[in-house]
Amino acid sequence: MEGRNFTPGQLLDLDREHVWHPYGPMPAVERPLLVESASGVRLRLAQPVHGADELIDGMSSWWAAVHGYANPVIDAAIRDQLGRMSHVMFGGLTHEPAIRLADTLVGMTPGPLRHVFLADSGSVSIEVAAKMCLQYWRSRGRPEKRHLLTWRGGYHGDTWLPMSVCDPDGGMHHLWRGSLAEQIFADTPPAEFDTAYVEHLEEVLAVNAGRVAAVIVEPVVQNAGGMRFHSPRYLSALRELTAAHDVLLVFDEIATGFGRTGELFAADHAGVCPDVMCVGKALTGGYLTMAATLCTAGVADGISSGEVPVLAHGPTFMGNPLAAAAANASLGLLLEQDWRAEVGRIESRLTEGLAPALGLPGVRATRVLGAIGVIQLDHNADMATATRAAVRSGVWLRPFRDLIYTMPPYISTDDDIARITAAMLAAAAEA
Repeated sequence: MEGRNFTPGQLLDLDREHVWHPYGPMPAVERPLLVESASGVRLRLAQPVHGADELIDGMSSWWAAVHGYANPVIDAAIRDQLGRMSHVMFGGLTHEPAIRLADTLVGMTPGPLRHVFLADSGSVSIEVAAKMCLQYWRSRGRPEKRHLLTWRGGYHGDTWLPMSVCDPDGGMHHLWRGSLAEQIFADTPPAEFDTAYVEHLEEVLAVNAGRVAAVIVEPVVQNAGGMRFHSPRYLSALRELTAAHDVLLVFDEIATGFGRTGELFAADHAGVCPDVMCVGKALTGGYLTMAATLCTAGVADGISSGEVPVLAHGPTFMGNPLAAAAANASLGLLLEQDWRAEVGRIESRLTEGLAPALGLPGVRATRVLGAIGVIQLDHNADMATATRAAVRSGVWLRPFRDLIYTMPPYISTDDDIARITAAMLAAAAEA
């Protein structure tokens, strides 16, 4: 069917017949919206839906497109790289875009993180982080330290090992109970700092330290597990506890990295550095899939001095030059602008725009941090109904469970944010 012209209706029929969308049945029950093009913060639809032919993207394409779409700087960087080479294997070869990217990441992350492993996606970067930690202890003669410890309410991806450290009861990962590796879970962290909770963490860690390779958490914001925020002081407590009990500390900054919470990295709210950090999503500005796992020299040296002195991981598309070029351009844009002021502006507009939500029936709470805005309901939202309400308001949102939330691009104007929050209110009212 190459070269054939399809109408929007025909494309959607083919989509329903052949395309399996994330977190959906096959065939789909709800028709997805057909996007024809995107520019700035707007998605242009191939045909009007509920009277709208253009939508403000309140999701940044699952939190990645922080500079919006069709950014001329990133576009130019990819075109330039395409003229040089689109891909080359990374085993035994290297190239400037990847070298520059690693150097930039080392320069912008907490100081002790010195080494960068480029991965294919966020979930894969978690796999790599776990391998690093397990292999580190094996190299140190402690192979019994092969479990991970985390707190409930988290989400770290949909590939096999990351699922084992997602909340064991929430989402869909409970389907795999009995097949996944059994990890160790502490209680969900409270929003406010509580010394009793720190004592709980210490107790869980002390009992299990002999078999725990690493503690892995999402710092400050638990994202897809429930959009919950918690005190940065828990990160400081974890740093002290893991050091005291000879356990590595991993921060999953895939969603929170690159300014989303109002600091460059969520770890910066506490001024602490983990042994391993994972970044992704906004890394390439949402253009191409790429993530990175960074570690300290101590972790790298521990692996390199072991019986297998190499990290046993090597994706085919590791360090892809096009993705690295996009990442370099995206990070350059971020660091050259006053991103902190822009995220602060969005935080203020979200706070103002979501305040009326507390007067709506069925709304339990609202919360805002950086460029993250959340309305939490006292019931699970009807996703189709809530989405339709947002689309009628000219905004693309993707509610889930009891949450109507937004993570808008940093280039969103005050008017864009006002429209997003109005759409969130409309979705909450009908959900």
